Amino acid sequence: MTATVIDGKAFAADLRARIATLAAAFSAQAGRQAGLAVVLVGEDPASQVYVRSKGRSTVEAGMASFEHKLPADTDEATLLALVERLNADPAVDGILVQLPLPRHLDEQKVIATINPDKDVDGFHVTNAGRLAVGQAGFVPCTPLGCLMLLKDRLGDLAGLDAVVIGRSNIVGKPMAQLLLAESCTVTVAHSKTQNLPEVVRRADIVVAAVGRPEMVKGDWIKPGATVIDVGINRVPGAQDGKTRLVGDVAYDEAAAVAGAITPVPGGVGPMTIAVLLRNTLVAAYRNAGIALAPDAI
Repeated sequence: MTATVIDGKAFAADLRARIATLAAAFSAQAGRQAGLAVVLVGEDPASQVYVRSKGRSTVEAGMASFEHKLPADTDEATLLALVERLNADPAVDGILVQLPLPRHLDEQKVIATINPDKDVDGFHVTNAGRLAVGQAGFVPCTPLGCLMLLKDRLGDLAGLDAVVIGRSNIVGKPMAQLLLAESCTVTVAHSKTQNLPEVVRRADIVVAAVGRPEMVKGDWIKPGATVIDVGINRVPGAQDGKTRLVGDVAYDEAAAVAGAITPVPGGVGPMTIAVLLRNTLVAAYRNAGIALAPDAI
């Protein structure tokens, strides 16, 4: 058996197309574009690439992009004042402060300053609480993208046994909450879990988000299970000096056993920015008091 490849790139392209249509409808009704503000502090190369990509994608979707680039030595008061200005700006529906921040800045304090209704990253403790108790809020983009791929593949998830490997606030914990809300039986596994392969083997759904290259082996996977690989790890390639991207799952081994699996790259990765655009548009509709069908995006 060879697993069906879950094409996150194609799903994300379809999601972006729907977002663009709804963004145009929003602009016509509200008399303005939905707006996303991205704040970048410092010169981290990876962060610069992400910010450029987010800005380009926002404009392509028919939304306004506001980029704020601050030097690495920016003090906390200056950054917090900028966030407060963006909170008060009616043209800004979503605020994203690119992480990681320089070490002298308190990430939690900065995130806590963002208006939860503009927190399109879903990192604010208020949005974490809303997710935990089943209220409407914003969910971190990567786990919400994973859930979209799972529901597209499997339909109703109720009663399925799911194992989430990883307990980060960005992926593991919100992923578990989302799966609970879909009536899955959820286990959160991590570095201290005993007999991890046995725990994973009972799962109908495996979400791997540990940041360890190819840690999850093929013989950990229950035949026919659906595997969502969140990991993006750069490892040495076969050729001198070249590197390659791999996930947290040993892909070839797992693909021989699983029913469906996301590749790396081209699986979960493309979903993250697409869901960020989705969250921004949802924020815009809410902020403007315009109704949006629950299943529209």
